[in-house]
Amino acid sequence: MGRSVLLLVNHDKPDAVAALAEVRSLVAAHGRVVGEEEAVVGGPHPDPRGADLLVVLGGDGTLLSQARRWADLDLPLLGVNFGKLGFLAEYDMAALRRQAAMVFGGATLPERRLGMLRAEVFALGADEPRFAGPALNECVITAGPPFRMITLALRIDGEDGPTVSGDGLIISTPTGSTAYNVSAGGPIVDPDADVLVITPIAAHSLSFRPTVLPAAARVEMAMLRVNHGGGSAGCFGTTLVLDGQLTTPLSDGERVVVAGDGRSVRFVRNPAGNYWRTLIDKMNWAARPLSPE
Repeated sequence: MGRSVLLLVNHDKPDAVAALAEVRSLVAAHGRVVGEEEAVVGGPHPDPRGADLLVVLGGDGTLLSQARRWADLDLPLLGVNFGKLGFLAEYDMAALRRQAAMVFGGATLPERRLGMLRAEVFALGADEPRFAGPALNECVITAGPPFRMITLALRIDGEDGPTVSGDGLIISTPTGSTAYNVSAGGPIVDPDADVLVITPIAAHSLSFRPTVLPAAARVEMAMLRVNHGGGSAGCFGTTLVLDGQLTTPLSDGERVVVAGDGRSVRFVRNPAGNYWRTLIDKMNWAARPLSPE
């Protein structure tokens, strides 16, 4: 018996909308479409409509937002890439055509479970968070306007760590290690590794290097000095950013606590894919400098 599929579509991507008819046909040849939804960030609690597979048409950012949105339901997500990189969304239309019988026909799906982080923000002296949210890639504290250095005090598993001055800090999952983390000089981490990574952003120190911790670690960051915005209405200063999509401004004296979310997301892997090959092909891992013509 074929699968029941809910299509989640980023209508801001014309190629994704144009491919809808073909995707519906591929599903119908082996299973059934139970509905279609706009792939929004946040929104009301989702209704799976009896689906046992979620197919996301968009880019990596679309897939990130839907992973957070649907995490409570523990349904597998299959990303079909219509974005730029397609690192997290492992399928394109050609791969979906080749794998349609396996994916939609009821065979055992090749899956990978990816853990999430949870960030909480506590006002000075508060016991309950004023903000909380999940992240699949990373939690970032970014300096923000007027772009002066900020200062954070780190605690790891209740033990005092260093005080850090610079442009901010990234706490990344293995999944997010190839995103903002690697751009800031952090390590590439195998997606199956059970760790998290702390990477400074332009630290005012020669000795603060990216640090790998167990995934069960609890990281606290006290805001000793933050930026307060550029003066115009709605212009935040120092900000907590989750997966580049969820944000909340931070104030002096507040604490940000990041730990494991307790939930994981099921992603359908492309059986013809290879993580290390993807690094080489899409991110030019260890590529030699180009020779002059």
